[in-house]
Order: sequence, then structure tokens, then C-alpha cells
Amino acid sequence: MSITAVIHPEQFIRKLEAGELKEAVVIDVREQVEWDYYHIEPATLIPLQSLPFRLNELPEEKTIFFICAHGVRSRMACDYVKERGYDVVNVEGGMAAVAAVKGFAYD
Repeated sequence: MSITAVIHPEQFIRKLEAGELKEAVVIDVREQVEWDYYHIEPATLIPLQSLPFRLNELPEEKTIFFICAHGVRSRMACDYVKERGYDVVNVEGGMAAVAAVKGFAYD
């Protein structure tokens, strides 16, 4: 089993704000209510349970950054999608960690 790449939230935000992820895709695998509470642009919401049915929406030629609340669901998404040949990166610590970097209390 290969190891899924991870990115620390500080590095993720820095790259996002610098425009370095324009060629990548950010997928948020939380549920709609979590998304409505707080999310980041340019993420796309695809709840984890919907992912197997929506694989056709993921570009095979781009790196996909997965994020969730704390990094657990996004890790599962990474493992699932990586097994299908995609280039994936898990945002370590999820939205809670990203929010903390941005000065927002997520929990």
C-alpha cells in the first residue's frame, strides 16, 4: 500500500493564497451542514458517501487536495481515489486546522 501525500494547513493556505493551486482541485468531503458553516474557496463539496458515485467529476490529470473537518474522512477519500489512479493530497488536520491558521475557531 502506498502512502498518501499530506500537506500541512499552513502550507496549504499559503499555496492557495499565492495562487499556486490553480492547476489543482480542492474537494471538501464533509456534509452539507458542515460546508454551510464554514468552507474555503475554491473547494467543491462532494460528501464522502457520495464520492464513489461522483468519481467522474474528478479530473484525472490534476492533483486533488481532499479536506474534511479534522482529516479523517479526507484521508479515507484520498485512499479510495488514489487506488483508482488519481494524484491526491490530504490536508492534514482538515478545516479545523485551516480555520485555526486563519484565526477562526472551527469547533
